[in-house]
Amino acid sequence: MYKTYFGLREKPFGKTPDPRFLFLSRGHDEALARLEYAVEEREIALLTGDVGCGKTTLSRALMDRCGASCRFVLIFNPRMGGMEFLRTVAHGFEINLPARTKDDLLRQITGALYELYRAGISPVLVIDEAQTINDLEVFDEIRLLTNYQLDHHNLLSVLIMGQPELRTILRCQQMEPLRQRIALQYHLQPLSLEETMEYLDFRVTAAGGVAGLFTPDALQTIHELSGGVPRRINALATNALLVAYGADAAMVDAAIVHEVRDEVLF
Repeated sequence: MYKTYFGLREKPFGKTPDPRFLFLSRGHDEALARLEYAVEEREIALLTGDVGCGKTTLSRALMDRCGASCRFVLIFNPRMGGMEFLRTVAHGFEINLPARTKDDLLRQITGALYELYRAGISPVLVIDEAQTINDLEVFDEIRLLTNYQLDHHNLLSVLIMGQPELRTILRCQQMEPLRQRIALQYHLQPLSLEETMEYLDFRVTAAGGVAGLFTPDALQTIHELSGGVPRRINALATNALLVAYGADAAMVDAAIVHEVRDEVLF
């Protein structure tokens, strides 16, 4: 449909967290640098941000940058009990038959971490949507996993990602032992107006198009309606392109953006 009309190879504002379309704003660049450092030093890092700010996409970009030197275990739905969490971690580290008792399970995980260390591979545990954890035991298991260490460094990096309320959870008294172990933290902010303009042009050109597809007044309107949140920007931009295509418009202007504002549910 609109891809051929606007000279695009692919959809520029897709919903999947594709690192090829990661726009490194100042905030995203800083966040990615801190995550990389946490992996290099095998530390615990905390990344928070509003829904749709790009946390998951950053984790994918981090995986691409680290390559085969790291083994990533991703937990997207950590809403589980402590034993289930450990068994999920064990499966992630390719322990096919996780033990039924906690002590044996932890020994299996320890063995897997040491095997990776001997192979020169850095294990990285990524816990997304951590604000949904409803069992405090899971937070304690996260902390205990960081006890695996050699004399000079830890054996495991842990990246905890979630929405802003995760910070409130971690301020609770019960979270003090874990909170003290978080070496790096960063909060992703929405894009500024200038960054929103750059973001839209970047995504269009990454998809094979030409910058300038959105007029200045359209860019201003998209930023105002989206609040600078990338996922909201994507939704508005996609719908605007569809309307522009249907109207045989060469560019997307503010009138088109206003036309689709009620079609996008935030």
